[in-house]
Amino acid sequence: MDFSTIFLALTVLAALIGVAHMIAIASYLQSRGYSINWVFLKLFIFKYIGQYRDLTRRETGRTGRLYYGFVIAMNTTLVMGLVAIAVLA
Repeated sequence: MDFSTIFLALTVLAALIGVAHMIAIASYLQSRGYSINWVFLKLFIFKYIGQYRDLTRRETGRTGRLYYGFVIAMNTTLVMGLVAIAVLA
């Protein structure tokens, strides 16, 4: 197993974690009365991320953990993907 395969696997894992956070954020918003378009969730995720951040700040005074989990997972996906491409070259 070479390094590019390892980094590619880490990229996929981070992306799956990001998708799980995305679904959890949409579910949280829906439980609070927000209308969620589940068919086009991928298109509206940045709108929902902002709504989640604002809602949790109003409720608790702090940004919710799901927001940071999503941001970290997506940044990790980007970095690991770029590393996998660099190792392949």
